[in-house]
Amino acid sequence: MNICIVGAGAIGGMLGARLALAGESVTFIEKNREHADAIRNNGLRVESDAEAIVAKNVTVTDSFAEAGEQDLVIIAVKAHQIPLLLPDLRALFGPKTMVMTVQNGVPWWYFYGNGGPYEGRTIAAVDPDGFIDKHIERERIVGCIVYPAGEVIAPGVVHVVEGNRFSVGELDGSKSERIEALAQMLIRAGFKSFVLEDIRAEIWLKLWGNLSFNPISALTHATLAGICRNPQSRELAAAMMSEAQQIGEKLGIQFRHTIEKRIAGAEAVGEHKTSMLQDVEAGRPLEIDALVGAVVELGKLTETPTPHIDAVYACVRLLNDSLSSR
Repeated sequence: MNICIVGAGAIGGMLGARLALAGESVTFIEKNREHADAIRNNGLRVESDAEAIVAKNVTVTDSFAEAGEQDLVIIAVKAHQIPLLLPDLRALFGPKTMVMTVQNGVPWWYFYGNGGPYEGRTIAAVDPDGFIDKHIERERIVGCIVYPAGEVIAPGVVHVVEGNRFSVGELDGSKSERIEALAQMLIRAGFKSFVLEDIRAEIWLKLWGNLSFNPISALTHATLAGICRNPQSRELAAAMMSEAQQIGEKLGIQFRHTIEKRIAGAEAVGEHKTSMLQDVEAGRPLEIDALVGAVVELGKLTETPTPHIDAVYACVRLLNDSLSSR
């Protein structure tokens, strides 16, 4: 399969390296020249405490037109960066090209294909002008829930902190031939993967942690373990999760874990810096709206009070503004 991965960061790099080593034809679109040159010259190294692999059989370019038509496009940049890819992204599309999204938070396609009362509604926090929807046909999209945590620790080197699961799903919950084939391809590459019949329930389970731990860590510079082991920050995270659960349940979501179990899972990851804290330390724009702002929007849509989420959202937006003005 011809696969183009837009963004060779921690998640994109992890996926691309293993897929290439499993025999797939992988092209990275990577704008960071130092990172791209390191991959081009030495291959992409993906390491963890258990092993290290190096994929040298990959193509790296910063040109969508040069990459050309693909069977699968994996968008592995932050949610707020997706509009910047358009309309260049369309150079990768053929008649049957799939687009797999691996962003954290609420995706722009959340209300597409679910058949609920809000079918087709745009999530303004992540696609305010419907710009993404105009450039990526809905029938191309397949969802993916990313469970691993990692970071780029040097040009051409990705460190995986923990996790190996990438579950996938059609937006309408169907078990199509293409989604089954996609899951099997990920399994052949060494990942754990399942076809989800209700991908939105899994989005909320992951979102529980992202909407709370990410902004709290960005504001406090604390790791996951630090947040969970401090009684006050643990209580704040739980309160934010409780508000989110009320929203999710009004949207028909059944949560298969308790809040305490979700927090315990985060604590078990240990002294890991969330992606938002990594962005703060690197002076990069923060992925706020898909992780927090969209939940505030859904709270208003479902008439659910979200005082804790609102307060943290206000603070982290101010932090992002401060970082941007430096």
